[in-house]
Amino acid sequence: MNTKNHLLSAGSLMSDKVKNMQGDDLGKLEEIMLDTTNGKIAYGVLSFGGFLGMGDKLFAVPWTALSVDRKEKCLRLDCDKKALENAPGFNKDSWPDMADPAWFVPVHSYYKQPQPVM
Repeated sequence: MNTKNHLLSAGSLMSDKVKNMQGDDLGKLEEIMLDTTNGKIAYGVLSFGGFLGMGDKLFAVPWTALSVDRKEKCLRLDCDKKALENAPGFNKDSWPDMADPAWFVPVHSYYKQPQPVM
């Protein structure tokens, strides 16, 4: 079995564009959040909005809602721009406690993803 095709370095994804299924640009990947209790990626944090990087809002999207498009070298999220604008987000200087159910339950519900086991 060739596992090379299934493994990527986290660094190779950083700053990759995030696009929806129609090819619209939804921003770029800023951070990857790792769940240290199980070793899995919990969230991809993307920046969206603003102008020339100023005023961008951050969105922690459950990793299960994202897919890697190796051909286009981007991440895909099944979400339109308007839905992303209305998604739960945060400022780069005020990160939420992502282990707090008051934060993660609505986020996972918004993206129609299963709730994490904490």
